[in-house]
Amino acid sequence: MTLLKSTHLRAALAICSVAIVALALTTSMSTRNSRVLAAKQANHSSQPAKLPVQHPNATPVLVELFTSEGCSDCPPADTLLAHLQQDQPVASAYVVALEEHVDYWDHLGWRDRFSSHELTLRQNEYASRLRLDDNYTPQMIVDGTDQFVGSDSAKALRAVAAAAGKPKLRLTLSPLVVHGSQLSAAVSVESVQAPLPGIDLYTALVQRTATTNVANGENGGRTLHHVSTVLSLAKIGDARKATTPFQFSLRIPAGVDPANLAAVVFAQKSGQGEVQGAVISAPLARP
Repeated sequence: MTLLKSTHLRAALAICSVAIVALALTTSMSTRNSRVLAAKQANHSSQPAKLPVQHPNATPVLVELFTSEGCSDCPPADTLLAHLQQDQPVASAYVVALEEHVDYWDHLGWRDRFSSHELTLRQNEYASRLRLDDNYTPQMIVDGTDQFVGSDSAKALRAVAAAAGKPKLRLTLSPLVVHGSQLSAAVSVESVQAPLPGIDLYTALVQRTATTNVANGENGGRTLHHVSTVLSLAKIGDARKATTPFQFSLRIPAGVDPANLAAVVFAQKSGQGEVQGAVISAPLARP
């Protein structure tokens, strides 16, 4: 009887030892992954991000994130958007990201320097068309049709994959050129169906990377990292005008390094409907 108890005790101790080792390895891997993510964020914030390599034959998918530096639920969604843009986890899709900062958090302790009432109005339009009760952050919208909580990575991957399976217009964008305080480029639209009624062309000027040390509000004391932050967004015309190259210009904001800027052009059904195609600019070409 004593021998049996001793055998059971030794077996139990062996199992505990294996569990402790496994727990230590898991903790070590988790810590290492956290450090790698932190290092990537620090590196991304210190220099302009490189544009990701597009998967062969991938379909561009526009992913909009409505967010705010004053919202404590938003940083995980910001991180997810960065992952979608930089790592391109869906092989059939090329994610074109827009981080759109709304202004209705600005009176709650922290004014978001990227916030824009025009972007709040854009979110309002989506809420009306998608029959939502109200705006919220973080909200992710894929190709203008599929909306969900912006930190839901599983939903984001499914939505991006689904959007990549739909036919799109092909948008071609010339390299950006700097002319004083202006950026200029030309976009052209190729369609398998002509004409192109009821499709608007938009252009967004985005800051490729940004970092903010938040002093007050829900994120007070945190350092937030952003990618593809929208500095301006405007409708530039009808897609039918771009069957031949269509020229447009964007104003460079004061104090922003042009090397840290990009232009996103997308085609969207009138009434802020389904996105029909998107493209992001190549690195800047200087005169």
